[in-house]
Amino acid sequence: MSNLVVSNISDGTTSVGTGYVVNGSAKAWVSFISVGTVSIRDSLNTSSINDNGTGNFDVIFSTSFAANTYVPSCTTWQSTFTNDVNENFPSPNVSYQNLTTLENNTGVDPNHVNLSFHGDLA
Repeated sequence: MSNLVVSNISDGTTSVGTGYVVNGSAKAWVSFISVGTVSIRDSLNTSSINDNGTGNFDVIFSTSFAANTYVPSCTTWQSTFTNDVNENFPSPNVSYQNLTTLENNTGVDPNHVNLSFHGDLA
């Protein structure tokens, strides 16, 4: 395998150091539907989603992270919820991340779940 080594990337007007691109890009993301049978709409570095019951999911990474200090973020959407849905990320793991989605401390399956993960891959 060959490596391309450059210090900056430019669009012809603006230049940015490649360190910002490499270090600042999400290393994994997924958009999935959690109602009924879980189905991935689109993803990067996500091999599958385990449905562990209402409002509890495991996002399985295709390539593991170097450490469990990566940063997850999540948004959910469901038109019928009356309150905000809380997303929780208990016990990070380098090869998967558990996610719980709760409304009033009760597990719920939002129509759409969108996650991204920033960190260093193994």
